[in-house]
Amino acid sequence: MTNSEGNHAEEYSRREFAISTDRRRLDLNFVHGFLKKCYWAKGIPRDVVARSIENSLCFGVYSGSKQIGFGRVISDFSTYAYIGDVFIVDPYRGRGLGKWLMECIMQHPLLQGLRRWSLITRDAHGLYAQSGFTPLKFPKNHMEFHRPDVYA
Repeated sequence: MTNSEGNHAEEYSRREFAISTDRRRLDLNFVHGFLKKCYWAKGIPRDVVARSIENSLCFGVYSGSKQIGFGRVISDFSTYAYIGDVFIVDPYRGRGLGKWLMECIMQHPLLQGLRRWSLITRDAHGLYAQSGFTPLKFPKNHMEFHRPDVYA
């Protein structure tokens, strides 16, 4: 489907749950509320979250109309994609929603045929391994410029 901004939005349903790439459905307060407390984005300002959503392909996870999860992809839609900010809130964990979210991300039509995908995780290696992710084969080839206290 195409939303009013001309963006292609995908919708997936499973039982009482839905995953949608329609940005109009996203609850910015919900996403920011989670991210500002999590280990990878602690203290992130709301305007930074809003800007990250504007510049990413976002996936909202819903129980009815209530948002219960989120994930986003940063990509050129031709060669590369980075997956970030993936989460399902506590009351809904353990139901396979994170795995389903990853399946929806990986099968999204705009993300097919990419040469490389990447992500960073401290504690969800098992989840991402189910989608085919592995540790870096050549970690010495990768570099980073990391500023963990940028939001402090």
